[in-house]
Amino acid sequence: MNDVKTMTPGRIRTPGKIHKVGLSGLLETLSDVREMSLIIIIVLVSILLAFTNDYFATWANAKTLLGSISINGILTIGMIIVMISGGLDLSIGSVMCLSMAFAATAIRAGMNPWISALVGILCAIVCGLVMGVIITKLNLSHFIVTLCFMGIARGVVYAMTSGVNISLVSNMKEMPAIAYLGSGYIGGFLPMTFLVFIVLAVITELYARKSANMRKVYYTGSNEQAAAYSGIKTKRVKIAACMACSTMAGIAGIIYMSKYSGVATSAGIGLEMTALSAAVIGGVSMNGGKGTIAGGLLGLLFIVLIQDAMNLFSVQAFWQDLIRYLIVLLAVILDVLQERARKRKNS
Repeated sequence: MNDVKTMTPGRIRTPGKIHKVGLSGLLETLSDVREMSLIIIIVLVSILLAFTNDYFATWANAKTLLGSISINGILTIGMIIVMISGGLDLSIGSVMCLSMAFAATAIRAGMNPWISALVGILCAIVCGLVMGVIITKLNLSHFIVTLCFMGIARGVVYAMTSGVNISLVSNMKEMPAIAYLGSGYIGGFLPMTFLVFIVLAVITELYARKSANMRKVYYTGSNEQAAAYSGIKTKRVKIAACMACSTMAGIAGIIYMSKYSGVATSAGIGLEMTALSAAVIGGVSMNGGKGTIAGGLLGLLFIVLIQDAMNLFSVQAFWQDLIRYLIVLLAVILDVLQERARKRKNS
C-alpha cells in the first residue's frame, strides 16, 4: 500500500534516495536520464548527418521525416499507454487497417465523410474493448489475445475488400476537409498530419502527468495486486488501456486513409513493431508501470532518424532490418537489467 502511494508516473520515489556504486547503481542512473540521453544522441546524430550528407538538412527531407513520424507517433502513443498498464498490443497495425476499411466502405456507400471517420474509429474502440474484456475476464496474456486479433482484424479487412485495395481518389475531391487532414500543409511546410500528432501527444502527456486516472494505469502496471488491494479496479483500468490504444489506431487509420486517398489491404503491417521498439527505446518498461509519453516518442524520433540515415547512405534493406532490431534488442536487455537492479535494491 505504501509503495503504491509513493509512486509517480514513470518514476518510483524513495526518501533520501542514494545511488549505489557499481553496475546496479549505473543502471538505475541510466533509467533516470534515459530521455535526456536520447535528446543528446538525437542532436549529435542530426549534427553528424548534416555535415556528412547534403540532403539531410533540406526542407524536403524535413517534411519527409515529419510525415514518417505522424502516423507511427499516434500508434506509439497508444502502445505506450497499454505497456504502462502492464500489457502490449500487437494488433494495432491491423486494427488501424480495419478502421480505415470501415470508414472507406461507409464513404463509398454515400455516408457523410466525418460520420464515416467516426464509424472507423468506433470500430477500433470496439476491438480494444473486446480484447480488454477477453484479457481480463479469462486472465489471458496480452501477447496471445492481441496476436490473434492481429490476424482476425486483417482477415476481416480481406473479407470486406476481397483482397482488393479501396480507392477514394474521386471521393476526396468531394470532401476537401478530409483530404486536407491527410495531405495538407500549414504554411506550406508543416504537414497537417504532424499537427494532429503533436496535439494528441501534448494532450496525452499532460493527461499522464496530471490525471488521477492515468496514475491508476501506472499503479496497475507496476503492481497489479497491490493496486487492487488499494481499491483500484485493475480490470477496468486494463480494459480502458486497451481501448485507448485501439482508439489511437483508429485515428491513425483515418489519417492514413486521408493521406493516401484510399485503403491498402496491407497497410499497417509491421507498424506494431515500430511502436513497440520506440516505446522500449524511450524507456517504457516491458513489465509495466514505468515510462512516459515523451520518452516513447523520443524513442520513435531516434528510430526515424536512424532509418533516414540508412536510407541517405543507401544501406541495403536487409542490413537496415538487422541494425534496427539489434538496437531494439539492446534496449530490451537494458530494460531487463534495470528491472533486476531495481528489484535487488528493493529486496
